[in-house]
Amino acid sequence: MEFKTLRNIESSFKQIRLFTFVFAMLCFGVVGVVVFKSYQFAEQQRQKIYVLDNGKSLMLALSQDMSINRPVEAREHVRRFHELFFTIAPDKNAIESNVKRAFNLADQSAFNYYKDLQEKGYYNRIISGNIQQRVEVDSVVANFDTYPYDVKTYARQFIIRSSNLTIRNLVTNCSLVNSVRSDSNPQGFIIEKFNVLENRDVETVER
Repeated sequence: MEFKTLRNIESSFKQIRLFTFVFAMLCFGVVGVVVFKSYQFAEQQRQKIYVLDNGKSLMLALSQDMSINRPVEAREHVRRFHELFFTIAPDKNAIESNVKRAFNLADQSAFNYYKDLQEKGYYNRIISGNIQQRVEVDSVVANFDTYPYDVKTYARQFIIRSSNLTIRNLVTNCSLVNSVRSDSNPQGFIIEKFNVLENRDVETVER
C-alpha cells in the first residue's frame, strides 16, 4: 500500500514537472511573439513622419525608402549639371558663377573640358559676339545595375545670336558615384569621367 502511494506521488511529481515545462515553453513562446510584434511595430512607425501643421494639428506623411528615390535623384543631378555647365550668358561673371556651381557636382574631368573650351577661346567668342546659350535635356539614361552608374545624356543646345538661332545635338556620358549630401550637392552624387560624345549643328533658323 505504501509502495503504491509512493508511485502515485512520483507520477504526480512527473506530471507537475511536465506541466511546468509546458507552461514555461508557452511563456517563452508568448514573450517571443510579443518581442517580434513590438519590433515589427517599431519598424512600421519608423516609416512614418509626423508633421506639425502651423502649430495646430499633426499630419501623417509616409516616408519612402531612400533606395527608391535614388535613380530619380541621379537623373536630376545629371540634368542640373548640364543646365549649369551649358547655359551661358555673354557675361564673364555669369559664366564663372554657373561653371563654379557645376564643378560642385563633378570631378576634375568636367574642369578639364571647361579648360579646353576656354583655351580654344569658346567663352571669349560667346562674350564678344553677345551670344546666349541654353540647354534642354531630353533624356538621361542610366544603368543602376552596376556601380559606378553609367549615364548617357541626350540634350539640345540653343545658341541664340542676333541674326539666327542654331540648334545642336548634345550627347554626353559619365559615371556617377555616391558622395556626401550638402547645400551645393543636395542629391549626393559626383560625376566622373565626363565626356562629350556628340555636339553638332542640326538646324539654323534666321531671326
